[in-house]
Amino acid sequence: METEEKKIYTIDDIARELGVSKTTVSRAISGKGRIGQATRDRVLAFIKEHDYRPNVVARGLAQRKTYNIALLMPKDYVATDFLFFKDCMNGICEIASAYDYDIIISMVDGEDVSQIERLEANRKVDGIIVSRAVVSSRVQKYLKTCREPFVLIGPTNEPDVPFVDNKNQEAGKELTSIMLMKGMRHLALLGGNESYNVTGSRYQGFLDAHQELGIPVDKNLIFMNADNQLVVSDAVSKLYEAGADGIVCMDDVICSMCMSSLREKKIQVPMQMKVASMYDSKNLEYHNPPVTSIKFDTTGLGQMACIRLLEILGENPQEEIKPLNYQVILRESTQ
Repeated sequence: METEEKKIYTIDDIARELGVSKTTVSRAISGKGRIGQATRDRVLAFIKEHDYRPNVVARGLAQRKTYNIALLMPKDYVATDFLFFKDCMNGICEIASAYDYDIIISMVDGEDVSQIERLEANRKVDGIIVSRAVVSSRVQKYLKTCREPFVLIGPTNEPDVPFVDNKNQEAGKELTSIMLMKGMRHLALLGGNESYNVTGSRYQGFLDAHQELGIPVDKNLIFMNADNQLVVSDAVSKLYEAGADGIVCMDDVICSMCMSSLREKKIQVPMQMKVASMYDSKNLEYHNPPVTSIKFDTTGLGQMACIRLLEILGENPQEEIKPLNYQVILRESTQ
C-alpha cells in the first residue's frame, strides 16, 4: 500500500491556508515587525502542526547571506592535534546548526592567504573562525583589511581583533606554582612553537609562578620549539644532566614525547623526575604513570567562538556565555 506523500509547505501556502499576508507569516516566523499576538500564535501553531521549515537558501538570497561559516585550520597540524580540533569543531558546529549555519573547513598553509581570498571573492561565507592565532600572521593582517567578519581562537596582541581563548597564562602559572610548592627548585620547561601566541601565554605563566614565589628561573633548563622526538630527546638528556628535578611540558604532544624519552633513558617518573603538562588529553591520562595536567573546556571554546561570530553577524544568539574555566588534574607523575 502506497503512503501519502507529505506536503511541503511554503510561506505562500501558509498565508493562503490562514487567510493572512505573506508579510504577516514572515513576521511571525522571524519575531520581528508589528503583528498581533493572537495572529502570531496562530501562524506558529500551524507551522508546528505541519512541520514547516524555512528554505535557508531562499532566506539567504533575500537577506544576502550564505548561511555558511568558514573554519580556518592550519595545514601543518599533526595527527596528535586532532582531538583538540575535533572538540573545538564540535562546539562550533553545535552552535552554528542551531542558527541554520553550515561550517566550511578551509586549510591555510602558513602565511598563504589565497584560500581566504577565494572565499571572499566567491562570497561563499558570511564570517570566518580562525582556529589558531599566529604572531605577526599575514592571515590576521589580511582578515583585518577584508570584508569578512572573523573571530580568532587563541590570544592576540591586536586590541581591535575579536578573539576567544582559554586562560592559558593563568593555568600555566597555577600548574608551575604547584610543582614549585612541592619543593622543586630546578624546574625545566619544554616549550612549543614560538610562532604561536599560545606558546607565549604559557611561557609567561611559567615565569609568573617563579616570580611570585621568589624562585629564580634557570634559563639553561628552558627548551623552546621542542616539536619533534629528536629535539625533545636531546633536551631531556641535557636538562637531566643539568640537574633538573621536574619538567613542565607546554602540551600533551610534547609531554608524550618527553615521557617516551625518559622511559628510553631509564629515568623513572616520578622518583627521579616529576613531569606535568599544560594541556591534558586521554593519552596522558592513560600513560604509565598518568601525567598531571591542565584540563580545558575545548568544546566550550568552540561554542564561544561561534557565539561571538554570530553576534558580529547580527544573529543575537540566546545562549549564555559561560566562563572558560580549567582544572589542574593531579596524577602520579608529580607525586
